[in-house]
Amino acid sequence: MKELIRTGKTVEEAVNLALKEFGVPREMVDVEILDEGGKGFLGLLSKQAVVRVILKDVVKESAKNFLQSVIEAMKIDVKFDIVEEEDCIKFNLHGKNVGLLIGHRGETLDSLQYLVNVVANKYRTYERYKRIILDAENYRKRREQTLIKLAKKLAQRVMESKENIELEPMSPNERRIIHMALQDHPYVETYSEGEEPNRRVIIALK
Repeated sequence: MKELIRTGKTVEEAVNLALKEFGVPREMVDVEILDEGGKGFLGLLSKQAVVRVILKDVVKESAKNFLQSVIEAMKIDVKFDIVEEEDCIKFNLHGKNVGLLIGHRGETLDSLQYLVNVVANKYRTYERYKRIILDAENYRKRREQTLIKLAKKLAQRVMESKENIELEPMSPNERRIIHMALQDHPYVETYSEGEEPNRRVIIALK
């Protein structure tokens, strides 16, 4: 259901009926007035207004509106570009204050990404849901490359010392990067221990 045709005594009433049925705010729809309605000849037989209300890309639009409201509330100089892919929508943040939205080792960025997905998830009824990914000036790629290098360096140290190495606590996504980097390693293996938010990766000899 991507569009509705509704009638009302006025255009506004007809639009509001459609918004109520969709369960979305006014900025998430486009409105086409099919008939403005009005009073008939000599004020008799009043004619109802007819509108077509069309849903925008509600997942992307809701994520965009929420993210913009957070940036405005924080009063920071940050903009974003949107790139839509087959299975996800990427928001690339940039600006002189973007570091505030990254936080310590990406924790703020991850939390904000989680919240944006929660907001967008409310509208998955209307279209195939796409995961929202937030990045900030290519931070995620740079961080991934850093973790891959770290994993390989520590794997070599484990081989030389014959002792396990316990990494510092990491987010689930960062732990996954470590596991993936060493999953085909011939001499070491990885596993996770502990409870969130202190769960950490162990690198050990096979």
